[in-house]
Amino acid sequence: MSQLVRMFLLVFLVAFGLMYVTSQMNSSAGYSGGNTLTVYNWGDYIDPELIAQFEEETGIKVIYQTFDSNEAMMTKIKQGGTTFDVAIPSEYAISKMKEDNLLLELDHSQLPNLEHIDSRFMHLSFDPENAYSVPYFWGTVGIVFNPNLVGDLDFDSWDDLWDESLRNNVFLLDGAREVIGMGLNSLGYSLNDTNEEHLQEALAKLSKLTPNVKAIVGDEIKMLMANEEAAAGLVWSGDASEIMDENEELDYIVPEEGSNLWFDNMVIPKTARNLEGAHQFINFMLDPEVAAQNTEYVGYSTPNKDALAILPEDISGDERFYPDEELTERLEVYDNLGPRMLSHYNELFLEFKMHRK
Repeated sequence: MSQLVRMFLLVFLVAFGLMYVTSQMNSSAGYSGGNTLTVYNWGDYIDPELIAQFEEETGIKVIYQTFDSNEAMMTKIKQGGTTFDVAIPSEYAISKMKEDNLLLELDHSQLPNLEHIDSRFMHLSFDPENAYSVPYFWGTVGIVFNPNLVGDLDFDSWDDLWDESLRNNVFLLDGAREVIGMGLNSLGYSLNDTNEEHLQEALAKLSKLTPNVKAIVGDEIKMLMANEEAAAGLVWSGDASEIMDENEELDYIVPEEGSNLWFDNMVIPKTARNLEGAHQFINFMLDPEVAAQNTEYVGYSTPNKDALAILPEDISGDERFYPDEELTERLEVYDNLGPRMLSHYNELFLEFKMHRK
């Protein structure tokens, strides 16, 4: 028994020694637990130079971790095993995170740069008082297409996707809200519609689209469209921007009936330990010069009106990615439909996919 106790004490002392050495190494590098900040974001969704700039200006070490879906991000935060001080979820995820008590309220007095955000992008349905979130990037859902392959179609209307000339020549995103929403919008309904008759009408119309659908895909849609594997595709505007960077022959449009207006937003999860540093980071990212640099790197649309004034005209003046107010008024943010209705949307989408087979 005494030998077992000695072994336990030895293991304990070794572990304690390793912890002490690690702490001393961090301290000698200028970083301690009080001046580190863990940021949880989508992959390649910030200019790395800005992280270095923030570290230099504040003395705070940024630990940058990434996720590939809102669901994965929410699960990890809910588990609570890892400290995350700032996260960048999408708007519908914020509604869910609020319900699940996964967010801390923001102290607006520590965020003076909020004044630079365009008022159109504040006080939205998923966080009416911006008590928990501030906009990071935004965009739309629309159609990327190759004018050389679609004849006279201009996709001013969603109905153009149903044109018989596009047989086996359309890619769709693998997303229930995006595809069912497109079907609803094409009929003049809200993409948040919960009326069962309207949903069944949308499903019936989508079923008529199946001859034109070449595939329902995920991130690979960017490579496939850039390589001209199809004439048109349902995409997020940020992906459209990347696709068009790879192939300048392509174009992007949001149909006149309306579509989704999406947001990714900065929040402070309940796991945060460095609240002051989290506010410093968010305020830093809201600075117009910083936001402009980040926009040029990432390629998505900035909600920062004063950053927009700094950006080159070929970016800020591109109405495909900065549509005028007349169009944005016809765009909708995804509402949190609740688990039952969201499950129903997923069932309808699965039925649509099964119908294709």
